Amino acid sequence: MVKGLYTANWGMINEQKRVDILANNMANAATTGYKKEGSTSEAFYDVLAYKIKDTSEPHVDKKLGAMNLGVKIGEVYTDYSQGAIHETGNTFEMALSGKGFFAVEFTNKNGETSVKYTRDGHFTLNVKGELVNKNGDYLLDKQGGHIVLDPMADFSVDRTGTVYLDNQAVTQIQVADFEDYNYLEKYGENYYTALEGANEIDAEAEVISGYLEDSNVQVVQEMVDLINFTRAYETNQKMIQAVDSTIDTAVNKVGQV
Repeated sequence: MVKGLYTANWGMINEQKRVDILANNMANAATTGYKKEGSTSEAFYDVLAYKIKDTSEPHVDKKLGAMNLGVKIGEVYTDYSQGAIHETGNTFEMALSGKGFFAVEFTNKNGETSVKYTRDGHFTLNVKGELVNKNGDYLLDKQGGHIVLDPMADFSVDRTGTVYLDNQAVTQIQVADFEDYNYLEKYGENYYTALEGANEIDAEAEVISGYLEDSNVQVVQEMVDLINFTRAYETNQKMIQAVDSTIDTAVNKVGQV
């Protein structure tokens, strides 16, 4: 009888985790280039079917009443689908159409530098004429160096990422892509770190100057999911109340007979 308390408890924990992920998505719905997160969920009969067909472990009879904590907490994943692209009119701001990431030189609080990857193309010029993002991190060229521009020259970028000053090609923006995104780890809200084993490949993305990519969060769908997750959470709450009431009856009334 008490097993129902554990099952409902883990069900509530799972739904709470899903709501937390959803809330973070909605908080970043207006963040440039943000990629929403989600969590996996499997039906009981799917898991049972895998278990029945699994021959990797020997069959062992279990005692009646073995404890099972219920739902398995799902894994968190990132949806890398492209968001909508809107025009800004600022040639320093850029969007990527297709798969790929801008490479930027990130500096942490200890002054250590590393390469991070992002879809956020909100760039501008600093006082030294270098292309940086809103955090002050440098946009990198194909050689891994900073992109230094003459503020007085006419600036433009073509679809290949080639930078022109007064119609003269001066450098090319580094656009990176990876064979398997499972080797990318999220860093903050908009950066990604390439983990050991990540295989970098040629990016197919086109660079579009004067545009920015919106987040791929669909607010209406997130609201619908929020309602569903909340109802599931409340259902588990009612299950705990029902089990508690049953235990109370068994202890305080049936036990007196």
